[in-house]
Amino acid sequence: MNTNQTPVKAYKVFNPDWTCKDFKYEIGKTYKLKDSSDKLLNPILCVMGFHACLKVSDCFNYYAFDVNNKIAEVELSGIVLGLDSDKQCSNIITIIKELSWEEMLKLANSGNRNSGNWNSGDRNSGNRNSGDRNSGDSGNRNSGDRNSGDWNSGNRNSGDWNSGDRNSGNRNSGNWNSGDRNSGDWNSGNWNSGDRNSGDWNSGDRNSGDRNSGDWNSGDWNSGYFNSNIPTTIRLFNKEYDRESWNKITKPDFIFNIYPTTWISFDDMSEEEKIQYPKAYVCDGYLKSFTYKEAWQNAYNNASVNDIKLLKKLPNFDVDIFEEITGIKIV
Repeated sequence: MNTNQTPVKAYKVFNPDWTCKDFKYEIGKTYKLKDSSDKLLNPILCVMGFHACLKVSDCFNYYAFDVNNKIAEVELSGIVLGLDSDKQCSNIITIIKELSWEEMLKLANSGNRNSGNWNSGDRNSGNRNSGDRNSGDSGNRNSGDRNSGDWNSGNRNSGDWNSGDRNSGNRNSGNWNSGDRNSGDWNSGNWNSGDRNSGDWNSGDRNSGDRNSGDWNSGDWNSGYFNSNIPTTIRLFNKEYDRESWNKITKPDFIFNIYPTTWISFDDMSEEEKIQYPKAYVCDGYLKSFTYKEAWQNAYNNASVNDIKLLKKLPNFDVDIFEEITGIKIV
């Protein structure tokens, strides 16, 4: 990581009240990173220090592209880190002057975050842009991530037929999509491919809707492979039980909240996690994974008293089998 001790011109975005990370700045003032004994500390990128960007367009990797936010030209001095990345960090910062939204757009209009149609870059305003997080009237056929519109390529897009993860719309490709005929896991809609989908005729495990639980089944509520009828019994705690009776039972809510992953936003990450995942700021956080039994324990920790009562009332309930599966000992 490049370090520089010569003052560097940069740009910084603030909240509408000129705060950043709960600290309020003022135009024309210089701020230094010091300890309680007034000793100047060394900055650590993404951990402590004053952060800014050499390109004004890079600022919107970390702040919303919002006209209400404040933008300033700043000077980074002392020790300056991250000169080879899209974010820099120093132990001394001077807030030089405020930039108007129009001044910012002129600075950002070359390359990334252009304003208009058919621009090349990231976070453009208009249609058919190439880049990430574009917005526009129709917002169609953008290339990149988190675009607004249809047929975008990337992740977390809004619209139809997007390629990527966590898209909103129909026929998306990826995970955690919202809409119909998505490909991936935890989709919401119909005819999804993957696990824990919500809708009908899903392929995968723990789907919500009609017909298959598992692969290649034909019919409703089947478990296993290539079944064509509706079974009258299920296996519950290693014993046979009537399927229709099981469907009528009130079940504890927490058993439906077994998540092997959870998204940790960058602002919620601990200092240890930021050190462990030094590039997490690029995608605003990281996906934390749990073992199967850890996921069960997380769900159980949020279970209500009534949930525990309902769990113990489940037909054929066996504390030893439950502990074997989940790692949780019920007393």
